[in-house]
Amino acid sequence: MRSEVKGLAIILLASFGVSSLALWALGMVDFIPKFFALAMSDSINPCTFVIYTMLLIALSVREVSKRRLYLIGAAFIAAVYVSYYLLGVGLLYFAGYLPLWVAGVAAIVFGAYTIITGLMEKSRVGDKSKIRRKIFSSDATAIGAFTLGVIVSTTLLPCSAGSYLVYAIIISKAGKALAFLLLALYNLVFVLPLVVILLAMGSVTESKSFSQAMVRHSRELSVIAGLLLIAIGVWVLAGASL
Repeated sequence: MRSEVKGLAIILLASFGVSSLALWALGMVDFIPKFFALAMSDSINPCTFVIYTMLLIALSVREVSKRRLYLIGAAFIAAVYVSYYLLGVGLLYFAGYLPLWVAGVAAIVFGAYTIITGLMEKSRVGDKSKIRRKIFSSDATAIGAFTLGVIVSTTLLPCSAGSYLVYAIIISKAGKALAFLLLALYNLVFVLPLVVILLAMGSVTESKSFSQAMVRHSRELSVIAGLLLIAIGVWVLAGASL
């Protein structure tokens, strides 16, 4: 339990540190709490850990070396980042036509949905058996991992649609260049837990154990993510702006 708390603390500190520094450099200090709440409601989502756990189990079965683990893990994370960023670009263009209050309503609705499905322990991942087959049938190479990351990124969308759509609506009200930059920062925080697990745990076994532990605590993580979304929804409806 102590290692799980330590790992989660590292993830939170790394995520908050990166986002705070970047937003401070952009002169957006007031936006830090809201950004962090949205990004973390997405990055601590149990769905991410479910997919990542499957990959780590597949690697442990194949008994890959630490060097190969880092290479394959980095390729997978890069694919998730790129794929999610491109999905976000599409959401930005769509969100630009929506008024800001829609973000508030969406945040509250998706927050409630996340809490309810979490307490019911209902999976929001697509066809897990199909995903598992893809992971275990893919080659244990960087190219195979990158391809796999692109494919499974679409299965994460139902889990992350709420936070991502809300964020896209909020930042779409800023200039286009700033919105793209903020989208890149959001996705950096989104994949940071995977990076921390890959680098900080030290081995396939430890990484797998930590990721599995996060899946076991899916109810608690879902409640936290849902509450963060509801808080953002209230903030937006109260008349706040970027």
